[in-house]
Amino acid sequence: MTAKILDGKALAEEIRGEVATGVAEMQQKHSVTPGLAAVLVGDDPASAIYVRNKRRACEEVGMVSDTFLMPADSTNEQVLARVQALNKDPRFHGILVQLPMPPQIDERLIIESLDPTKDVDGLHPFNVGKLAQGRADFVPGTPAGIQQILLRNGHDPAGANVVVCGRSDIVGKPMALLLMQRADGANATVTVCHTRTKNLAEITRQADILVAAIGLPSTITADMVKEGAVVIDVGINRVDDASQKRGYRLEGDVDFDAVSKKASAITPVPGGVGPMTIAMLLVNTLTATRLSIHGCGS
Repeated sequence: MTAKILDGKALAEEIRGEVATGVAEMQQKHSVTPGLAAVLVGDDPASAIYVRNKRRACEEVGMVSDTFLMPADSTNEQVLARVQALNKDPRFHGILVQLPMPPQIDERLIIESLDPTKDVDGLHPFNVGKLAQGRADFVPGTPAGIQQILLRNGHDPAGANVVVCGRSDIVGKPMALLLMQRADGANATVTVCHTRTKNLAEITRQADILVAAIGLPSTITADMVKEGAVVIDVGINRVDDASQKRGYRLEGDVDFDAVSKKASAITPVPGGVGPMTIAMLLVNTLTATRLSIHGCGS
């Protein structure tokens, strides 16, 4: 068996086109242009690249976007002041605080200071609670993107055994919450594995859909995957490689070469989940704009 490649880059382009249409309609009907603000504390290169890509994506669909850079030695009070100012700024319907932050910053404090109606990353406790109840306005971008990859490629998770490897607040937990809901695009039986899970391979081999969000390169090997499973690789790991001009290569959490011979479908790294994360952030920003006009969500 050779797995079908689930092209997140092409799908993200399709979704960005849908968002661009929504933005144009918003401008025409309401004379409002959706706006997204990003707060970046410090000079982490990966975060800077990610925020730059988000800004470029916003501009491509006609949204207003601005990045607020803050020094690496910023205090909690300074970051809180910036977030609170953006909460009140009518130009921005969505705010994202780029994580991770420098160690002196209390990330939870900053996230909880966000206006929940502008929290397009879906990390505020209010929005996490709505997700748990199955009535989320904003689903974090990566889980939302994975759900769209599955649905738009004919892999409805309804009734499937889904195993999520990883329990982070931005991927593992919301992924499980999203797919277990009694709702279209969900209705799965979900198992969450993590670093304390015993007999991990025995559990992953039960998965019809396997989501790897561990943060370690090539952790999921072929012997851990059921024949014909759908494999979603969230990992983006830098691995030293002297043969590459930049001195490293990107690897996912899945041993792609081996697993792709056993799975029925698999996401590549790069070009799989990553582009979808940004696309769904745009979807959430458009949703936040609509909610600001038409009132609060469900």
